[in-house]
Amino acid sequence: MPAEQASVEVRRKAAREVIDILHEIATLLNTHLDRQQLSYCVSLIENGANPEALAKVIQQLRVQYPLSEDGDAEV
Repeated sequence: MPAEQASVEVRRKAAREVIDILHEIATLLNTHLDRQQLSYCVSLIENGANPEALAKVIQQLRVQYPLSEDGDAEV
């Protein structure tokens, strides 16, 4: 079991590093996506979601629910 746990930890660390890199890229591109949101997007894409369709949905949601000054969605 210790070898399996080590393998799981290695995969988790690698996943965190990928999300960190993606977050840096997203920040440079001014996407305004946080790490958790990026993680959800990556998961959706890994499970077969079309990346372009996902981007369009995010854009549409931002139009319908713009962020307020403090970063919360205005309802």
